[in-house]
Amino acid sequence: TGTPRPAGGRVSATGPLDSVPLLGRSDTMSSRRSIGSMDAARGELGFDAEIGAVAAGRDINVGFVTGVIARDRISTLERVLWRSLRGNMFLNYVDIDEPINDPRQEEPVYKSAFIVFAHGETLRDRATKIAESLGATLYHVDASAEQRQEELIDTMSRLDDLYQILENNRVARINELTAVSEQVNTWFTVVRKEKAIYHVLNLFNYDTNRNSLIAEGWCATNDIPAIQSALHLATEDAGSNVPTVLQELRTTKEPPTFVRTNRFTEGFQNIVDAYGVPKAGEVNPGLFTVITFPFLFALMFGDLGHGFLMTLCAALLCYFEKRLSWMAKDESLRMFYSGRYIVLLMGIFSMFTGFLYNDIFSRAMAVFASGWRWPDDAGGEGVVVEATKLAHTYPIGIDPAWHHASNSLLFTNSYKMKMSIVLGVIHMTLGICLQVPNALHFKKRINILHVFVPQIIFLFSIFGYLVFAIILKWSTDWYARDASGELTHISPPSLLNMLIYMFLRPGSVNESERMFSGQAALQTLLLLVALVCVPWMLLVKPLILRQEHNKIVSEGYGRISSHMRVSTEADGMAGAVIVAEQEEMQADDFDFAEIMINQTIHTIEFCLNSISNTASYLRLWALSLAHAQLSEVLWSMIFLPTLKMSGSFQPVAIMFGFAVWFILTFGILIGMEGLSAFLHALRLHWVEFNNKFYDGTGVKFEPFSFRTVLDEAEEQAQ
Repeated sequence: TGTPRPAGGRVSATGPLDSVPLLGRSDTMSSRRSIGSMDAARGELGFDAEIGAVAAGRDINVGFVTGVIARDRISTLERVLWRSLRGNMFLNYVDIDEPINDPRQEEPVYKSAFIVFAHGETLRDRATKIAESLGATLYHVDASAEQRQEELIDTMSRLDDLYQILENNRVARINELTAVSEQVNTWFTVVRKEKAIYHVLNLFNYDTNRNSLIAEGWCATNDIPAIQSALHLATEDAGSNVPTVLQELRTTKEPPTFVRTNRFTEGFQNIVDAYGVPKAGEVNPGLFTVITFPFLFALMFGDLGHGFLMTLCAALLCYFEKRLSWMAKDESLRMFYSGRYIVLLMGIFSMFTGFLYNDIFSRAMAVFASGWRWPDDAGGEGVVVEATKLAHTYPIGIDPAWHHASNSLLFTNSYKMKMSIVLGVIHMTLGICLQVPNALHFKKRINILHVFVPQIIFLFSIFGYLVFAIILKWSTDWYARDASGELTHISPPSLLNMLIYMFLRPGSVNESERMFSGQAALQTLLLLVALVCVPWMLLVKPLILRQEHNKIVSEGYGRISSHMRVSTEADGMAGAVIVAEQEEMQADDFDFAEIMINQTIHTIEFCLNSISNTASYLRLWALSLAHAQLSEVLWSMIFLPTLKMSGSFQPVAIMFGFAVWFILTFGILIGMEGLSAFLHALRLHWVEFNNKFYDGTGVKFEPFSFRTVLDEAEEQAQ
């Protein structure tokens, strides 16, 4: 209604005194009134405190004060006015329902509108001061009813105009923000791209003499023609007469590593990069991980049924990968989406090994004719019967007859344990052999003769011989009989005892443990060769490096630092300057003691790890056994009893049992067991395989890419 200012009014008894309305909406207020001592004078003077009227014929001089005050102070105002004016006043107030934003306070305040009638100017001034001291805001209200009505109409009209303006502004603001929201993502993208471009341009060097920008960076060698073509097109589009020059530099700095991947190989390369990024030119284990990782996983997870379910889930992820691309943005689902092709291969390999194990949900498959025949008379309960060996052999995998035998666990344990050792030695041998291409690339041929050769001989002298003994034991018929019916061989020897006594009692083999003639002499020779390889790995390489260093020093050669500036003006490209600064090569830093300590550590580590790593591959047998037994337990204790039930409830029991069995199979055997096998396969690659040849000390090549910039900005926004 205007700027608040203390004011009052005065009315005369010659005309009616109307009630004084406040400038506001009456439907938002609840009325409450308090009456002073003038209420007692209502009968004598004919004054109506409710409507503010005065009886005709009596002259009085009544003034009033109007305003608003905090609701919690209205009672204080009433008491103070009563005592200060000695009861010669009339107070009426109404509570305002909606809170008011008071600029003097941070939060909205509930207030009340009041009017005080007092007789005479002195009492009115005193009431004004009291109200102001209590924080009230006073407003001027005209004493004339007609004037008040006109002001009310004018004020309400102005309020309606303001409401209309605010509504129009709100609609316009919504329309504007809606239009902006459709373009804001594009604006953010453009700004981020331009910011990234200027950030890279700030890394350029400015040549003031030739008024040009010079930059040095890394790019893939195969992409140089594409980069030159892009620069040529950019020069033409800009309409510039000055060409852009791209010159390949030769430097001693170690370049970053760039590995080209696709959707299929990206997941396997991420497994390798989690261990360490390969150096430029170093053998990348990711190529071999594509096959070895799912294969080792399948050895622990081998089941045709479980592998099929895993393959089905991964195939759906691969087929609908575009629709399911939102999973890549979810932190909990990103791992499964990015590794969908890894899971696909793991499922396919698990189906293959499950076919070899002859396992489908812990049940056997009689795909071919069994090589054993059970007797027709199986006997009673608790009677042990023996199967008869037939002339033919089950062509692929384990014979299904073993699944029904009481000694099947003994057979599968022995088979899978020896298989784990054989595959583990082959896997470690591959890792050691990969030292050769590394040595050839980095021109360290000394590592071939004095690191690779003694290591492979040491490994084959002990564990290569163990693999030979395993294969020999598998291929020998220890229960064959001659024409007279006597056994042609002794009982099968214990290979664990053979390996232990090879070190404890070299040169002697118990007759009951002998596998072939000359075994004792061969074991002694292999043991001596393994012992010779230890000082070979320990001393030869450091001594040769010391000899070469002393020869260089004695001939007076030394290393020099270099600083090179390359400038080209060929092909008519005047003004193009390229500067390359090579690192200053450090002074002679040959330290024989450091080389000797490093070689000692590597020698001890290899000798001990050859034993521990070989034993570590036994996890292939342990997890395969656990997976098969847990699958057997779920089948025999949850689903199989429902198949043996009888009665009308059997169909319901079968449905319920199948549902529980399927949920537990999918949650425990595929989910938890699959994750466990994945982690163990990961350990076998990182520890047992990579440490044989892989340093992983490179730096990943991260080229300038708008997609990378936008992805990082999106992650920060989340």
